[in-house]
Amino acid sequence: MIARRRRLAALAIAVLAAVPVAGCRKAPPLPGPDAVARLGGAEVRSAEFSGYLERNLGEPGGGLESEALSGLFDLFLDEKLLARLATDRGLVAAGDAAASAVDRLLAAEPAPPITETAFSAYYAEHASDFGAPERVELRVIRTDERVTADRARREILAGADFAAVARRLSSDPAAERGGDQGALGREDLPPAVAAMVFALPEGQVSNVVPADDGFRLFRVDRKLPARQRTLDEVREEILRRLSGARADRAFDRLLTEARSRYAVEVFDRNLPFAYKGKFPVARPYENR
Repeated sequence: MIARRRRLAALAIAVLAAVPVAGCRKAPPLPGPDAVARLGGAEVRSAEFSGYLERNLGEPGGGLESEALSGLFDLFLDEKLLARLATDRGLVAAGDAAASAVDRLLAAEPAPPITETAFSAYYAEHASDFGAPERVELRVIRTDERVTADRARREILAGADFAAVARRLSSDPAAERGGDQGALGREDLPPAVAAMVFALPEGQVSNVVPADDGFRLFRVDRKLPARQRTLDEVREEILRRLSGARADRAFDRLLTEARSRYAVEVFDRNLPFAYKGKFPVARPYENR
């Protein structure tokens, strides 16, 4: 009986010894006066955020409101989180640029090739995005003086070739190409010019049109009606969209993992603005 009591007493002492006493628990060190956050146990200095603002804004950001600075600070911490994740995975060395860290993280998760079925499905679902609007193949003569523009128009109406006259009299950068501007839609031209140009019959030269930088003559070589572009014509555009969406999803997954792996606390009293971001705020110095 006595031996049993001794064993129980010894067990109780061992259990008590394993339980930390609240008054004796070692508190984490206070952050330094220039620490604006702690990320996974490592302090983030105010100079690091200042450098981030300089790189991305070209200035310290002192003229921005607290909401804008809080959003930028959250983006800065997200970059730090991803850089820490890439470092811990052995993909980059500590201190490497955040952009390099993100690139390495994404490259470490290669996606399978985009299938023809995916191309076709996207094309069908977004068919309205791939319409080609009405366009005109347009030529232009630009002159600095009205008398030169009038002379050019008279020569063309008398039978001279528009392209030859453009090469001789036009000051437009496209003069050497006979004034050829390529195929243009309405959105490529000022509204008043677009209305006039699209009303011109094919092959007809316009009246002289005054402009801020001189005078112009227009001729529509050919009208191209609106049409639906084929899948082959827009394949590269679809590839960019699908690849971008994949990269965005992978980025979101990596960021979610980093946020769950590394605890973040913001020391808002050390920031030069009122923090209104998404990360938890800590004020350990208030309890010391």
